Amino acid sequence: MKTLILKTASGYLLPVLLLFSVFILLRGHYLPGGGFVGGLVASIAFVLHAFANGLENTKNLLRIHPGFLMPFGLAIAFISGLAPMFLYDLPFLTGIWFDEPLPVIGMVGSALFFDTGVFLVVIGVTLTIIFTISESA
Repeated sequence: MKTLILKTASGYLLPVLLLFSVFILLRGHYLPGGGFVGGLVASIAFVLHAFANGLENTKNLLRIHPGFLMPFGLAIAFISGLAPMFLYDLPFLTGIWFDEPLPVIGMVGSALFFDTGVFLVVIGVTLTIIFTISESA
């Protein structure tokens, strides 16, 4: 049952939850959080939107099938693991960091790119599963 309150609240909560998921992603290589938890929070935002506004409206909002995020995120994570091998002759998944921190984000390194890949994979897997279950119900 779609209520007016849930429909109105979901319009405000979607951008707030997505922003919070990015915060958790960026915070993850310093404190608890990271790509997995951030991806789950982003998925929850879209699931809430789907509950309130219907699955088709949420799919139109996403514009692409969430399953396409999985290989893209996996490629980002894999390339971030390979970068130390090719750039510095270090073992796979060794952390490499930029010399200077970026404003707002802080120190950026291969861990952030790996977490971003995990973030995209988790969103893709979670939404694909939930959307598939919702369509079959």
